[in-house]
Amino acid sequence: MPGYFEEEFEDILMHYGTKKHSGRYPWGSGDNPHQRNKDFLAYVDSLGKQGLTELEIAQGLGISSNELRKEKKLAKTAVRAAQQTEATRLASSGMSNIAIGKQMGLNESSVRALLDPARQANNSKLENTANLLKRSLENQAAIDIGTGTELYAGVSRTHLLQAVALLEKEGYPPPQYVRVDTALGNKTTVMVLRHPDTDWRTVRNDLDSIGVIDGFSTDGGRTMNRLKPPLSLNPDRLEVRYGPDGGAKMDGVIQVRRGVDDISLGGAQYAQVRVKVGDGHYLKGMAMYTDDLPDGVDIRFNTNKDKSGNKMDALKPLKKDDQGKVDERNPFGSQIRRQIVDIPGDKGKPTSVMNLVNEEGKWNEWNSAISSQVLSKQSTALAKKQLDLLRTEKRQELDEIMSLTNPEVKKKLLKEFSDGADASAVSLHAASLPRQRTQVILPVNSLKDTEVYAPNFKDGEKVVLIRYPHGGTFEIPELTVNNRNREAISAITKGAKDAIGINSNVASRLSGADFDGDTVLVIPNNSRAIKTSSPLKELKGFDPQSAYPAYEGMPKMSPRTKQIEMGKVSNLITDMTIAGAPHSEIAKAVKHSMVVIDAEKHNLNYRQSAKDNDISRLKREYQTTFENGELKVGGASTVVSRASSNVRVNERLDRRASEGGWIDPKSGERRYTETGNTYVDRKGETQFKKIDSTRMAETRNARTLIGDKNSVMENLYADHANELKAMGNEARKGILTAGSTKWDSSARKAYASEVASLSSQLNTALKNAPRERQAQVLARAAVNQKKAANPNMDPATLKKESNLALADARARTGAGKSMINISDREWQAIQQGAISSSMLKKILDNADPDRVKELATPRAKTVMTSGKAARAKAMANAGYTASEIAGQLGVSVSTIHDVLGGE
Repeated sequence: MPGYFEEEFEDILMHYGTKKHSGRYPWGSGDNPHQRNKDFLAYVDSLGKQGLTELEIAQGLGISSNELRKEKKLAKTAVRAAQQTEATRLASSGMSNIAIGKQMGLNESSVRALLDPARQANNSKLENTANLLKRSLENQAAIDIGTGTELYAGVSRTHLLQAVALLEKEGYPPPQYVRVDTALGNKTTVMVLRHPDTDWRTVRNDLDSIGVIDGFSTDGGRTMNRLKPPLSLNPDRLEVRYGPDGGAKMDGVIQVRRGVDDISLGGAQYAQVRVKVGDGHYLKGMAMYTDDLPDGVDIRFNTNKDKSGNKMDALKPLKKDDQGKVDERNPFGSQIRRQIVDIPGDKGKPTSVMNLVNEEGKWNEWNSAISSQVLSKQSTALAKKQLDLLRTEKRQELDEIMSLTNPEVKKKLLKEFSDGADASAVSLHAASLPRQRTQVILPVNSLKDTEVYAPNFKDGEKVVLIRYPHGGTFEIPELTVNNRNREAISAITKGAKDAIGINSNVASRLSGADFDGDTVLVIPNNSRAIKTSSPLKELKGFDPQSAYPAYEGMPKMSPRTKQIEMGKVSNLITDMTIAGAPHSEIAKAVKHSMVVIDAEKHNLNYRQSAKDNDISRLKREYQTTFENGELKVGGASTVVSRASSNVRVNERLDRRASEGGWIDPKSGERRYTETGNTYVDRKGETQFKKIDSTRMAETRNARTLIGDKNSVMENLYADHANELKAMGNEARKGILTAGSTKWDSSARKAYASEVASLSSQLNTALKNAPRERQAQVLARAAVNQKKAANPNMDPATLKKESNLALADARARTGAGKSMINISDREWQAIQQGAISSSMLKKILDNADPDRVKELATPRAKTVMTSGKAARAKAMANAGYTASEIAGQLGVSVSTIHDVLGGE
């Protein structure tokens, strides 16, 4: 079979490449952009005539049969769209149908089919759609025009491709394909249209630059609508309170007058917002109500900046496009969660200037696992207890999945578990401590330096606050809860779902936190399980913004650079702490981290900070390692910091079934096959394409990542990672032995009505799939923002945030309204084999996973499995109360008492 492909592709690949492979030029390039689609169809057809099956053709192209069918369909649609565009153009020049047919190589009837009586109306819709695409590319490097975009835009798929073909005639590059991550960490192929001035390599290297169509039609393309711009606040209604006047103590807070509709927070008491002010500026921060605004002022913005002659200087300029115009599609440079509108959803007109990024109750949904960055700086006893507890939870989850009765459900959940176990081995997060919560901080400056207003915690109890990035125990304040503070009660009249109040001195100890949406981990600490220490004297009075202001003309730090630099300095602090560096040395690294974390937001000179704080010397002293017999200076040097450090590996895919499958049957490890795809670099040299991975993911034994010091803490984490890897392998081997659902024709007849119901629900769900993919694109952008705001999210938190973002995106796009609800009777039909395996897979992909797991779990199960009992005991040993354990395990307190022997 290889001979067919080598011979047939020899002349084609030399010049063009394929949709799925590398090449010097993009698919569809040349004098006739759509000749490539014709060549592709003719090529596939010729292989079929030579006796190759569809599967063999797909394997030769390095794609699946489903992908081959999809590519053929897209190619046919593109050819048809190009023919319609060309026929319309020739007809408009006065040519007859016969003449058009001769020029295009078609008979007259085919030309008539292309030129239907409604072509004039279609031409108008075509022009409108093409203009929508062009307008969408005015402020975006590229846009997604894949399957489903037409539903988002409100036009047909053929119509959209015709508009794309029209743009190609005007000089726009033909569509190309790229694989991107979804919000939930999977991969999807996106068909991309880029601006003529945007190089394809730029798009490939920055997938976040791929946007969506900026508008929609409700009448099939006759007219186009755009997203509504935000309302603007009149600057006369704004007061700015500067640093010397008290603004520094509430830096980032936007105080709002109560009871005014056009500045309402929409039922929330506090929210992280963006507010457009005037025509060219906006506010960014935490909004909360107040009753002390002077007459004529409806909003007060607090800043640590010094007073200037123009209050607008304290605000941020609205984002502009390359032409210097305000980017109306994204004026704040970040996605908002919602606007407050006159009707539910996002289709109404805004009624408030408040554009909400996060609102009251949203922070409470963040999971609060303990990161290795924190726990590795505590005692080994505490680290072991929390790591053991997490593995106990994982073991219970795996045991429950292995007990499921339906093979397809079992395989699906085992796949998800194995992926999660691998991710946990990389992140090295540990189980949360009793009653800990992620809370957003609000200013209450009447509180003492030893107090915190925390209505979700017990009045009078001790709590500790931890903020990421975390330098050490000296950055952990231990405070007493005071829920009787009058200022706090007045500002937050109904308590707070997920906020605490602290004064500015406490905030400054938390790596220089401010009040524009920063969050902390709040952990009850009456038991003194979390160790704290006095603040470092070297950090007293240190202000990153005044110490390292930008010099004139200094380039601004990009978000990606901030992420990279924060990773480097966080690893350095972790490695120094594990190595036992003195506090005076750690203080230098912490100072630099405080500069880096604010460098992007406040434009700070982080390079000078690195010099002044001896960062290069500290790396030489505490991050010198031997790798493959070579001395390496700088970079991660302990298993804790090395685990998630980036490595580049050759592009690869799961190993095909014909090569042995993606699971090693003996070890359970995941197996890959390198694609062999290449690209030509800037020097003209051919290089293998690379993808990102991590050191922990690429090693079979976490102990290979232990540093030269070979500390007890490192060994603890290495063993933890290895056990998680082992559970992932066990789950994958379980997939191989799960079997498959057997189809039974007699059961299909007996459950005919249930089969019909499931088929109908599936068809409805599949129609929703295009909008779902659009929701995935929008959600991915929102998740990236969450990761930037909370870089130490554990896998469980990241998954929860992804689900929340996806729910919001589905609401915006109209996706997710057709989830299959499997009844008990329909589940019986599935269990009896009335549904084929392939159909069942599609049903599971579109059904409520919790409902599926409930149906698949054996009914004869006892309330407390051995796994749950072990977890209950582990939680009790970790300090959880019986009521807290019962709440997490979903059983009664008396059941927990029975398991614990009356403890």
